[in-house]
Amino acid sequence: MTIPDDGSPVIATPRLRLRAPRAADAPRIAALANDADVARMTTRMPHPYGLADAETFLEACGLKDGAQEPVFAIEHDQAGVVGMLGFHQDDAGRMELGYWLGRPYWGQGLATEAASAALVWAGQDWKRRYLLAGHFADNPASGQVLCKTGFLYTGDVVLRHSLARGAPAPTRMMVWLA
Repeated sequence: MTIPDDGSPVIATPRLRLRAPRAADAPRIAALANDADVARMTTRMPHPYGLADAETFLEACGLKDGAQEPVFAIEHDQAGVVGMLGFHQDDAGRMELGYWLGRPYWGQGLATEAASAALVWAGQDWKRRYLLAGHFADNPASGQVLCKTGFLYTGDVVLRHSLARGAPAPTRMMVWLA
């Protein structure tokens, strides 16, 4: 891991860099996120998703305390930004991992690579010992990513609202312990 001049960490893997998002990422984020199948697997992403949505998202990232709720652009060595990963507090104040990748990058192990590296950082550098994650029950691929990175199912299934779906969806909850 390296720390750039702005104080935000950069996490490097063999194919990826997880870094603070920048305003210049907005067109790429909008292009990847404006896919119904990407958006419907998230809680907070609307569909359709345009440039203004990406700019609003990036503004919100800039207002957050990166030491408390870090957000990373997932940048591929050859393709540029391929998705996002972040940590945010749930309604009960517990820290939760969330991520998404653009459809062209599904099935290549990139989500697992990014999440694994982020969790190493979270445990070693951010000193987290307990994190939550959830995936919609109709997204078993995300469950596989989380299992591969060390998350375990809690047995809880909760309804979480998906902005893109316009409705709540059953969400299988998981926990990670450092």
